Amino acid sequence: MSKKGKKAKMPLSDEEQLLLFQQKLLAEEEMAKKKERLLNQFLKDKLAKEEHNSALNLNKINTQWRTVLREVKTKELHKDIEILSQTFERVVDCKDSVIKSLAKDLSEAEEQHAHALRSHLHSIDQLLALQRCRLNLLEENYNMELEALTKEFETERKTIIDQHEKEIHYLQDVFMAMEQNYIDSEYESKLEFQSMWDDLKNKNLEEKHFLRLQLENIVEDLWRRFQDALKNYTDATEDRKIAFETLKVKDEKSSKEIEAQMKKIQKLQDSIIILKGKILVHSRESEEQNQDIREDKELVLVQLRKLKAQRTQARGIAQENLLKLTLESNATLKALRETVNKGEKILKLAEICRKFETEEEKVLPFYSSVLTPKEQEEIETMDLEEFNEELGKVIMDYKGMENFWKRYNKVKLEQLSLWHRRAQLLEINEKLREMLRQYLDGISVSDEVLSQLNPLFIINHRSNLPQLLPTPTAQPGDKKPPATYSIIEAAHVVSHTL
Repeated sequence: MSKKGKKAKMPLSDEEQLLLFQQKLLAEEEMAKKKERLLNQFLKDKLAKEEHNSALNLNKINTQWRTVLREVKTKELHKDIEILSQTFERVVDCKDSVIKSLAKDLSEAEEQHAHALRSHLHSIDQLLALQRCRLNLLEENYNMELEALTKEFETERKTIIDQHEKEIHYLQDVFMAMEQNYIDSEYESKLEFQSMWDDLKNKNLEEKHFLRLQLENIVEDLWRRFQDALKNYTDATEDRKIAFETLKVKDEKSSKEIEAQMKKIQKLQDSIIILKGKILVHSRESEEQNQDIREDKELVLVQLRKLKAQRTQARGIAQENLLKLTLESNATLKALRETVNKGEKILKLAEICRKFETEEEKVLPFYSSVLTPKEQEEIETMDLEEFNEELGKVIMDYKGMENFWKRYNKVKLEQLSLWHRRAQLLEINEKLREMLRQYLDGISVSDEVLSQLNPLFIINHRSNLPQLLPTPTAQPGDKKPPATYSIIEAAHVVSHTL
């Protein structure tokens, strides 16, 4: 101890003092590094503890907030269920009324269709009755003309038959007279022939007697042979001679009969030609009448086809109009359903928004006019003749929507103001996040932090942060800076607020 004390009391040299000073500096540097390590460890532990506590507190807040939200949500759901039940009953009533109105419209449409069908059938019956009357008149005219033609034909036929019978009787009388004349002439000719024959016979006998006397001796043998031959010839040709005589008489009679019959046939042929000419004339007249009747019938058929075409066209037009009416009614019903659904959605939203209204909005839902009294006076004194009738009608049609548009505009303005306020709050939140990040960067040490601007990184009593400019003093006319608010984030609750 005494030696050490003695040594301590000895003065130190400059080198020793320099070494001692360097040792002190190294010791102080090691102590500063150790303190820095301890501080960093303390800050890390504190940060971990804070993070653990913040997570635990956040979980507690979330659990309590969830219980509160569940209670609020259950109440809202109960209210929504009541509202939905009321709206459902209202919708059911509306549907029942729509169904009743549609059933009524359907019954009216069926009655109109039945009435139109009855009127159409009645008109068709009238047309058919008119056509039947026309056909009956034409048939009566045809029957009358046919009866007249038949009567005329019968009278002409009777006259022709009577004339024919008269001519037949006349021809029979002529034939009988001619036959009597022929018999008389034949008798006279026979008498004359007999007398001539007797004269010739006597003459021949005398000549014969004279010749026989002269040539009796010469031709006695020849006479004998001649007599024998004559006798043989007369015996052989007696039957043929008798037949020839009879055939000759018959031939004369038949020739006369043929002549008479030929004359009779000629007269009959002339009468037949005359009758054929009359028949042709009558057939031509009847054919012309039948042709006129056929033309009238064709005209009636053409008119009937036109009426049928008009009926089918009218029926097609009626069907097209009915189809168009049904399509337009369906379209209108669809548009009305969409309008009703839109109105129901609006009512639901109004009922939901009603809960979020303030007392002032509940008491005074419609704000007063935003126009100044001067503008109001200008509108009142404005000449109404400048507006036309159509614009006036449109304004009157939408006059009932004035309160709706007031509330809509009010909500739109509030929405815009909320969006503006949200943008401001998001900007403030971003600034606070940046400040918190800078603070956390300032209390933590890492390569990333050290590579950036850090307020704790001080060398020679200087920081690497840029110097802030001095803030000017607030003038009385200047605007106040916007107030800052502490924001507690609750992103997990956003889905429950809407």
